[in-house]
Amino acid sequence: MTRPRITLDVFSDYVCPFCYLEAPELEALAERFTGEVAIRWRAFELRPEPEPTLDPDGDYLHDIWERAVYPMAAERGMTLRLPRRQPRSRLAHEASAWAGEQEGVRPGAGDAMRTALFRGFFEESLDLADPEALVQVADGLGLDGAGLRRALAEGDYTDRVLADQRLAGELGIGGVPGLRFSLDGEHAGVLEGAQPRRQLFLAMERLLDLMR
Repeated sequence: MTRPRITLDVFSDYVCPFCYLEAPELEALAERFTGEVAIRWRAFELRPEPEPTLDPDGDYLHDIWERAVYPMAAERGMTLRLPRRQPRSRLAHEASAWAGEQEGVRPGAGDAMRTALFRGFFEESLDLADPEALVQVADGLGLDGAGLRRALAEGDYTDRVLADQRLAGELGIGGVPGLRFSLDGEHAGVLEGAQPRRQLFLAMERLLDLMR
């Protein structure tokens, strides 16, 4: 099977509601341009150590959810609830990277884990920083939870997560979702923030025109 010439790297964080809200738009893009674009989700930890996490009861979160998150969720037909906690997300990114390597055991494991982590956090306030909570998610997806526990304890995927973070910095991406398009491996542009479907489609059409 020929690999698509266009790649879309999606830098995201599991504590970012706009990243979750972008998921259906990216699914629509993948369906509309089947065989023409490969989408790769990459890690971007918004508040790594030692930066403080946000106050879940603070005015900032309540304000941005009322002004932007809830309206966009309604527009895109999604259910989100302001989480009761604001954990660090490093381990969730490592769990996601681990799941991506379980495709041979369970096809679609990476996508399933990503969806479960987003949904768990934004619908049930899942503690993304708790290894055992992540293991339970893996078990619920029919994956090897014990294997994930070992991988997290040994930091098997920490370097991969940090490499994604460095790449985002090299590309000048300072916020998420950060969408980086490449054509034949060459940088072809970045979009930052949750993009409407029409904007994603337009970006793809422009790249396709360059290929003709």
